Amino acid sequence: MASISTGKGLRTARPISARVTLNQRIGRALQHGDIPYKGIIVLAALSVIGLMVGVGVMLWIASSVTRNSDGLGFITATEWNPVSDLFGAMPFIAGTISTSILALVIAIPLGLGVAIFLAELCPPRIRAPLGFLVELLAAIPSVVYGAWGIFVFIPTVVKPVGEFLLNTFGDKSHGIFIPLFEGPFFGASYLAAGLILAVMIVPTITAISRDVLLAVPKAQREGAYGLGSTQWETIWQVVLPYALSGILGAVILGLGRALGETMAVTMVIGNVAQLSTSILSPGYTMASVIANEWGESRTPAYSSALIEIGLMLFFMSLLLNLLARLLVWSVSRRNPDQRV
Repeated sequence: MASISTGKGLRTARPISARVTLNQRIGRALQHGDIPYKGIIVLAALSVIGLMVGVGVMLWIASSVTRNSDGLGFITATEWNPVSDLFGAMPFIAGTISTSILALVIAIPLGLGVAIFLAELCPPRIRAPLGFLVELLAAIPSVVYGAWGIFVFIPTVVKPVGEFLLNTFGDKSHGIFIPLFEGPFFGASYLAAGLILAVMIVPTITAISRDVLLAVPKAQREGAYGLGSTQWETIWQVVLPYALSGILGAVILGLGRALGETMAVTMVIGNVAQLSTSILSPGYTMASVIANEWGESRTPAYSSALIEIGLMLFFMSLLLNLLARLLVWSVSRRNPDQRV
């Protein structure tokens, strides 16, 4: 306590702890900024969820015309004729899946091989320049990839490869016939789209896989070397299993880009709404048909059909990310010591 002398005597002053300023009271009530900070963070997280839900609801409402008229038949139908108001999405679904799978088949071993080289085998003085060049490929706009594909990639790479596959496995007069490589073949095709997508997703798979491999503790490698393992055995049996969940995440991100890629695919796939078992045939993907025909959708049914294709692509992407998280979780659960 503190005493204050006045003309009439002494009086007891208030305790110092009781003399709290307004700012201090507000600070204590708000936990010195923790409550507003938590509120902002929660609001930001909810806004992302709200944005996703809003996009889904908008697509669902805008596609009601086609959904009410065709129902599930829209997914299974194979004919696409806007003049007669006949809309079937199966050729686009098949084209999206086939080109994405083809891109992954090519990009996974190539991207993972480059990542292993950069992380484990590359001399330190050239690791950074090579990594920068790989990442630079991801910054190239998709329309540039498409133009390069039309004027350079298709004439010099796709046509020789396609003609070889056609003459070797697609000719019924030969001993080996595989419908997957049946003709005719003119260049623009599922094969061209798949190869372009492979080139586009290799940087994503490579960059993320490289960072994951570099994050594997050195103790893992030193322990393997101490047990007498060779460098290849260490990479194959120790480093890759330890980093498997991160590598799977890189592959899923690459697949997500392959599913949604638009302009580059539109420029090299041929844009023919047909269902074919051959990768040498021209076709369409879900993203490319929306980009290519949206400007021509003059009727409500036509616009609704394209929007419903976008809705299916939206749900396909969500399902893909959900399965990816479950897959990464299951792999991490089998490797409880993994921290990558």
